[in-house]
Amino acid sequence: MILVLTGPTGSGKSELAVSLAKKINGAVVNADAYQVYRELSIATAKPSESMRMEVPHYLFDFVPLDSSYNVAEYQLDLRSEIAELQKGGKNIIVAGGTGLYIKAGLYDYEFPEEAPVDMSSYESLSNGELYEEARKLDEEALKDIHPNNRRRILRLIQYCLATGNKRSSVNAKQAHKPLFDVRFFGLNKEREELYPLVEKRVDKMFAMGLEEENRILVERYGRDQRAFQAIGVKEFFPYWDGKATLKETENLIKENTRHYVKKQMTWFHHQFPIQWISSEEEILSAISL
Repeated sequence: MILVLTGPTGSGKSELAVSLAKKINGAVVNADAYQVYRELSIATAKPSESMRMEVPHYLFDFVPLDSSYNVAEYQLDLRSEIAELQKGGKNIIVAGGTGLYIKAGLYDYEFPEEAPVDMSSYESLSNGELYEEARKLDEEALKDIHPNNRRRILRLIQYCLATGNKRSSVNAKQAHKPLFDVRFFGLNKEREELYPLVEKRVDKMFAMGLEEENRILVERYGRDQRAFQAIGVKEFFPYWDGKATLKETENLIKENTRHYVKKQMTWFHHQFPIQWISSEEEILSAISL
């Protein structure tokens, strides 16, 4: 049995996944794009070591921080873990909030091989100029990307140049059907309840030493690592440069987390056949039918 347990950041997925795994002979497999990285623990809110000792956990803490791990690699890793766990008779709980990773791993997504591309001429462009270059290559795919999201726009340009195809055309040809018999469950919390949880989550991260952990890691690896695009890391750059206060940094992390929660909920509602639940009992009842 494969279950997906998803929902917005801060909704309590990690704790519920552990509790559920204990009851159904399950293993928890990570579906968060940043919890794969070693060392980056506080900002990504990884399950604690004690939680990971209670039931088997996979695809956590295994990618070096200076690696550019991507969704295509995750797809292979998730499918490999599923195959091994099924051989051992384990029920599988894919838990996390990165919708694209979940869909790529469990659905029939294909990732074309990409030739090396020199992106240096694009990196110096302004956001507006970059957006126009991307529009020439794949206007349809660009509709889902904010004009100021440089990283995603650069990635779209790189994809089009490296494959010779439009990403939107490739996606349109794929049926995107599940490859596995899987049940989707989402933790349902109203924004009025969730946003205070986000605030407390960020407060807890700061109390645990978020700024110190990030400072040490960024000094060690530099600012350009893919992992440091995680919410809770990149917001410190202006503070370290003397352009923002620590309180402004904290507020920005909370604001960006709230924005991310909105994006997550939009994705979940449109991409997955989710049964929204508020308790473990609802999942246990659903899978025993």
